[in-house]
Amino acid sequence: MLPKHAVLHANISTGCTADFVDAILGLGAARASAYVCFANVHMLVEAERNAEFRQILNNAAVVAPDGSPVAAAVRWFRGPAQERMAGMDLLPALLRAAAERGQSVYFYGTTDDVLEAMVWRARRELPTLRIVGAYAPPFRELTDAEDAAEVAAINAADPDLLFVALGCPRQERWMAAHQGRIGACMLGVGQAFRVYAGLEPRLPAWARKLWLEWAFRLWQEPRRLARRYFVTNTRFIYLMARATLG
Repeated sequence: MLPKHAVLHANISTGCTADFVDAILGLGAARASAYVCFANVHMLVEAERNAEFRQILNNAAVVAPDGSPVAAAVRWFRGPAQERMAGMDLLPALLRAAAERGQSVYFYGTTDDVLEAMVWRARRELPTLRIVGAYAPPFRELTDAEDAAEVAAINAADPDLLFVALGCPRQERWMAAHQGRIGACMLGVGQAFRVYAGLEPRLPAWARKLWLEWAFRLWQEPRRLARRYFVTNTRFIYLMARATLG
């Protein structure tokens, strides 16, 4: 498994893209009921504030440094130099590798329109990829009977990799609650579904290297993200400074 390094009170996995792909597909091949988190600043601040969420994050088999500040923080706290491992980048890489290795995938979350666009692209670009299911659950809390039926449907499809897009922190809590119940490696990739589907644009690589993706997303969704970015990012800087000086 990938080595981890502490950033504040979260344990972040380290390695190159090939390391992450191999580790995740290894979990899938083993049919390990494990889950993978993609940690950004919001998740690390939530983990500092909420002990239950911190435990969920640290119980993940893999915690990828999804945000550039998180990847940089690994090095800041005397860890190895680490590149960002964004879910938006690893999702297509994992699908390509799954197609090459004969592993199956299942998409869970978002909406029917997004899933239809995702499946269309995947089948066009990766005709050998085994897509065994795609389901958009209701935007509400499921009853126990509904949840049991969905778990049974996923297990009957028998995927190696289950990609989950329910939004943070809902998807992380969902994966942790279903560990041991779903026989697949679960990955909480959130917004990566819409990007892969071609329904949301992505900044070019040069802009991402300058850490401008947050500004682009804020411009897209100012009402939803303004408080998260300005309050949460300020909190993250404070926590980093306190940990460094302490």
